[in-house]
Amino acid sequence: MAKLSQEDLLAQFEEMTLIELSEFVKAFEEKFDVTAAAAVAAVAPGAPGAAAEAVEEQDEFDVILEGAGDKKIQVIKVVRELTSLGLKEAKDLVDGTPKPVLEKVAKEAAEKAAESLKAAGASVTVK
Repeated sequence: MAKLSQEDLLAQFEEMTLIELSEFVKAFEEKFDVTAAAAVAAVAPGAPGAAAEAVEEQDEFDVILEGAGDKKIQVIKVVRELTSLGLKEAKDLVDGTPKPVLEKVAKEAAEKAAESLKAAGASVTVK
């Protein structure tokens, strides 16, 4: 088998879809027992149309309090449980809606916080 130059390899990677490239990287990692995360980041931007094909899953979410509803005191209590805010800070946050309660948290934590706030009567958005 003839040895391929770096330019030939890059030309081949440019023709691959993002899914094919991802499968190649997984096979490469398994075969040589390495992690090629940095190499993927360097190759992917050079592939034409790769950005349009890439659908990245969001892993950090913000929980935004839109309104306190009828049970403002209950919402303040839940905000205090979710954050390390004192009573005055939590009240100010609830009074100044829309405001983020939690920022850059995992999906599970964001969903749990949103459920707690909704159960207390607040309107919440997870972004």
